[in-house]
Amino acid sequence: MLGHMGHLPDELLELVLNEMPCFYLSFISEGGSTELSGLFVEKPPEGVVANAGSDVTLIAKVDSTSLTRKPVMKWLKGKWMDLGSKAGKHMQFKETYDRNTKIYTYEMKIIKVVAGDAGGYRCEVTAKDKCDSCTFEITVEVAQQEEKADILSAFKRADAGEDDGDLDFSALLKATKKYVPPPKKRQEEQPEIDVWELLKSAHPSEYEKIAFKYGITDLRGMLKRLKKMHVETMLSSVYCAAFLKKLDSCYSVDKGKKIVLTCEVVDPNVQVKWLKNGQEIKPSAKYVMEANGNIRTLTINRTTLADDAAYECVVGEDKSFTEVFVKEPPVTITKLMDDYHVVVGERVEFEIEVSEEGAHVMWFFEDVELHKDKDSKFRFKKDGRKHTLIIPEATLEDIGMYHAWTNGGHTKGELEVEEKQLEVLQDIADLTVKATDQAVFKCEVSDDKVTGKWFKDGVEVLPSDRIKMTHVGRFHKLVIDDVKPEDAGDYTFVPDGYALSLSAKLNFLEIKIDYVPRQDPPKIHLDTTGNMVSQNTIIVVAGNKLRLDVEITGEPAPTVVWTKGEKTEGRIRVESRKDLSCFVIEGAEREDEGNYTICVTNPAGEDKANLFIKIVDVPDPPENVKCTGVGEDTASMIWDPPKYDGGAPVKGYLMERKKKGSSRWTKLNFDVYPDTTYEAKRMIEGILYEMRVFAVNSIGLSPPSLTSKPFMPIAPTSEPTRLSVHDVTDSTCSLKWLAPEKIGAGGLDGYVIEYCKEGDTEWVVANQELCERQGFVVRGLPVGEKINFRVVAVNIAGRSPPALLGQPVTIREIMGQHPKIRLPRALRTKYIRKVGEKINLVIPFQGKPRPVAIWYKDGQPVDPKMVNVRSSNVDTILFIRAAEREHSGTYELVLKIENMEDRATVIMRVVERPGPPVNVRVTDVWGFNAALEWDPPTDDGNCEITGYTIQKADQKTKEWFTVYEHNRRTNCTVSDLIMGNTYQFRVYSENLCGLSEEPRVSKNTAVIAKTGLEMKKATYKEQDMSCMPKFTQPLVDRSVVAGYSTAISCSVRAFPKPKIIWMKNKMIIDDNPKYLMVNNQGVLTLRIRKPSTFDGGVYMCRAINELGQDEVECKLNVQGENSLHSTDKTVLTTKIITW
Repeated sequence: MLGHMGHLPDELLELVLNEMPCFYLSFISEGGSTELSGLFVEKPPEGVVANAGSDVTLIAKVDSTSLTRKPVMKWLKGKWMDLGSKAGKHMQFKETYDRNTKIYTYEMKIIKVVAGDAGGYRCEVTAKDKCDSCTFEITVEVAQQEEKADILSAFKRADAGEDDGDLDFSALLKATKKYVPPPKKRQEEQPEIDVWELLKSAHPSEYEKIAFKYGITDLRGMLKRLKKMHVETMLSSVYCAAFLKKLDSCYSVDKGKKIVLTCEVVDPNVQVKWLKNGQEIKPSAKYVMEANGNIRTLTINRTTLADDAAYECVVGEDKSFTEVFVKEPPVTITKLMDDYHVVVGERVEFEIEVSEEGAHVMWFFEDVELHKDKDSKFRFKKDGRKHTLIIPEATLEDIGMYHAWTNGGHTKGELEVEEKQLEVLQDIADLTVKATDQAVFKCEVSDDKVTGKWFKDGVEVLPSDRIKMTHVGRFHKLVIDDVKPEDAGDYTFVPDGYALSLSAKLNFLEIKIDYVPRQDPPKIHLDTTGNMVSQNTIIVVAGNKLRLDVEITGEPAPTVVWTKGEKTEGRIRVESRKDLSCFVIEGAEREDEGNYTICVTNPAGEDKANLFIKIVDVPDPPENVKCTGVGEDTASMIWDPPKYDGGAPVKGYLMERKKKGSSRWTKLNFDVYPDTTYEAKRMIEGILYEMRVFAVNSIGLSPPSLTSKPFMPIAPTSEPTRLSVHDVTDSTCSLKWLAPEKIGAGGLDGYVIEYCKEGDTEWVVANQELCERQGFVVRGLPVGEKINFRVVAVNIAGRSPPALLGQPVTIREIMGQHPKIRLPRALRTKYIRKVGEKINLVIPFQGKPRPVAIWYKDGQPVDPKMVNVRSSNVDTILFIRAAEREHSGTYELVLKIENMEDRATVIMRVVERPGPPVNVRVTDVWGFNAALEWDPPTDDGNCEITGYTIQKADQKTKEWFTVYEHNRRTNCTVSDLIMGNTYQFRVYSENLCGLSEEPRVSKNTAVIAKTGLEMKKATYKEQDMSCMPKFTQPLVDRSVVAGYSTAISCSVRAFPKPKIIWMKNKMIIDDNPKYLMVNNQGVLTLRIRKPSTFDGGVYMCRAINELGQDEVECKLNVQGENSLHSTDKTVLTTKIITW
């Protein structure tokens, strides 16, 4: 490289040296402090292939003999990621030292490899002034799995290209019900975009936008490489004698795809080297280097992020540089954002999960991008694949929609903020005190930071030695010591910043000393103020404590009895003091409601008073919350009022909703809603929601109702498109259409076809069940009427707008085609079938309107009892289940449309075997020859006789031998007969079905006389050969071994030929496949196949003819197989029978 620089102009050399990366300058400078040396004794293999889920162990060894201090090892992934910080369950590192060999062994173990572990790695060892490094690559092979449904791919707008990132986010997360998308017009292919070219031609202000769009995570590193490219472009402009065509300045490729680097050299025989980041690349399955003439190529298969590097092709001292940029796939959002409903001051965290770690996520509030800076109230957090937008203290200005964008996905969540509502947890109670007592007013509110002021009769109470005000947490107290008459009045506590006040009354009990007679009737003095809403009625909130102080007078002191109904015992507690009776209920419950009676008695009389204690509570939760209908972003809800209203009228309801699977509820209304039906709005189509309702009365909020069943806001589809008439007949109309342009999350269940007569308003449904196809034939229409048609798409959300035809259709078939029979080629000749076979003639035809097909046989209409005929719109079928001879004939098909017709003829012949020939006779005998003649059979089987088969038989043996086959004439000459024998002949006739079932035997015989001798009839008497059966060789007893086939034989003499019967133990051996009986010229053999011990016994052979019978027998002994190996061997003797 320095050699080439010597030829550069000074200005260019100065520019190159200023702009050159540091690693080039390190080669130019001479005072380098660190040298590259071979410290590794053993390196990890360059290419490691692992199956997903398995463990991988990589070992490197370093020789420390020449080192003055301990070496430091680093394991790196890619260019700069130090794996030491990733140590844990997934990655483990180990270091050992051998004192004898002074070798350090470093081990990295990856447990349960995943696809994300694939890529390029580097191990680097340093020791003071020495260093060494080696690279290797891990490839992870993942078992093929069924592709997961990419839910975001369903949300691309219909007019978006394949590479467009514009998504229809109003339809996010629609139902995953599958449907066949409507056919889209084929768009022009978008040209592939080269990111390098974009960056080189873009303004620096556009760099970040391009990086986000095309998935560039290391923008700073890429800009450095872009700057380096400008320098290398200037260097490459210098003439290189070794290259005809250099590598392109840069390449870009999608992750996982293949890329080919190509250059052209001058010398076709020269050897080139390929370098990656300055290190030589060795051929492997990943890197394929090819040389084809002057062309040199480097193919990189299955690119990973580790392949994102600088590459060089080196020929001698000449080099060609290029950069390869590996684009990552778009980052999708795997966990969507939830909605939030908070009060002012609460913390809000919008959290999402993305598909890749380190992904770039852009946050927006409405249409404004949120940035991380010191003045911003928003905070951003990244934890692996989790990204969080944090609002520490929400305000009313933060209300709105928040968006999160990646280069492959989008999600949004709504934030609703409401003012804090202060709740009163404990109200102030009225007090009745006597002089010098202490009065304490106490209340509790929901916010411990709220301050407030106390007022008496509208005038602020100021603290003094006798009056003290305290604020501890949520409790506020007003304490008045040494109560005086002027302290009586109305006291009010007003929280600061809230339109709320708590009031109570302080009653001063003045004790007057009067002269009272010794006996004074008892008297009950009820105070009708305070909790008394009306006379003798007290209202208490459930859960609160009720204390009623009743003043009693009388002398002597009266006796006090409290009763509820007729019971004097219960949950109430009574405290009695002088002139005072205290009625106390701790934690009032609904069961405490009722009429109470206080009765006071003394000797002077008695007094009674009735009280009604009314317990009020929050109402029960509403019931039967359910969704009655949904829209594109709305849902109609209905519920029943609570069974118990808590003793106070229900003012209305509050509704909340949440996404299914989420735990965060969002309020739908802030003001009390009076009705029991509600339409929820601003929902996302395709998302499952759940809803609950609270009832509100004057006491407070009820518990939440049971959660409704999940429901999904979905909208009906748009109307079907391109509705048209495909065909019309006298009673039917065939319609066709295309799917709706917008289907939505509800999918498409089918179509409903409706029609009505012109002028009518009542539409008739043509299909009882939904039609799933995009075509339908409406049947049963009146001829000649004008009919309007419409088609409606149906999904779970309901019916779409109808698609209407532009004008009514007249139901009348138009003559479209003349009738024409398309007779198959096989039926144009004689159609032959055998008796008993099936006949199925399918003859297609064409014609419009539908032709009428009529079959004739021999000029007469076919008999439906003999032949079945079925016709459709396009063909006619003639079917015979089992053909008979009478089915033969000439069939004619007539096809008619009004006054036009077409005809076709089919000649059918059903055949069978012929009968035997007639009048077979021997017409002449000469020498060793005989002449035969016969007449054709009377029944030819309904087809031509193709030939005859002639057989002969000797009078002695009666065995038939074939002389001629397929003889076509009705005569023949049989030669080579044996002198002295008498022959008889028989003939079979033959046709297409085969030979006749029975032959015809000749009436006379052919006698072949001996030549040259004269027969003396008177002097010669023929010897009588007849004799009864006589065995000339008997059966011999045998001993055989089980499992080995054997045979027993004998010979017999008899005439006529005897009948042979074999018996075992006097039982006839019938057609048993174990035995084979052979008779060869009087030698009788019984073969026994693989006998067993059961086959042993006495075997008998009996010969019988009309003159008598004879029999012989023998004993067969079958021994077990073990006896074959015994010491006492049996000698088997085979006798040869001669005769």
